[in-house]
Amino acid sequence: MSNIVDPLVERIAVRVRTERERRGWTLNGLAEASGVSRAMIHRIERGESSPTAVVLGKLSAAFRLSVSSLLALAEGEPQGPDGAGAVRRHDEASEWRDPDTGYRRRQITGPRFPVETAEIHLPAGARVSYPAASFAFARQVVWVLDGRLTFHEGATVHDLGAGDTVELGEPAPCTFANDGEAECRYVVIRAQADRP
Repeated sequence: MSNIVDPLVERIAVRVRTERERRGWTLNGLAEASGVSRAMIHRIERGESSPTAVVLGKLSAAFRLSVSSLLALAEGEPQGPDGAGAVRRHDEASEWRDPDTGYRRRQITGPRFPVETAEIHLPAGARVSYPAASFAFARQVVWVLDGRLTFHEGATVHDLGAGDTVELGEPAPCTFANDGEAECRYVVIRAQADRP
């Protein structure tokens, strides 16, 4: 199924354009700040191209947002102005799929909840990398639920199995890699921090 017709992709397009315009940036300005080409940003904002996880990471970093925040803002509020009391049914939840790797991400918490939580399914053989700026002003925990995850945090490599957790340190480029033969399912929990 094409990701282009997915309503979440349409909402991501609107959110990227909104975040860019809120900052008074041109397409060239966002391209310079993120390292993503102007042409790619233009296609994403028009809903003509589905961004990959890596591209979302770069755009989020330029906005000083996490990927979770960007996706949660794109999804909007589940019910009511503060989302309180809203039930998010699994079958009704929006799930974003990376068109390059098949990586799937589902937001667990809404944009107003003080801690961001996302469930990720990383297919066998897939790798997703994010720049250090994606982890600035945040404290983050990765919790593996099923399978194995090789997590590269700068020069440090963590080999994680089901039930294992790792708290991220100072911002560093990170790569989530599934070198195994089965899908890896993990949760990312992120809280804002006062300093990078």
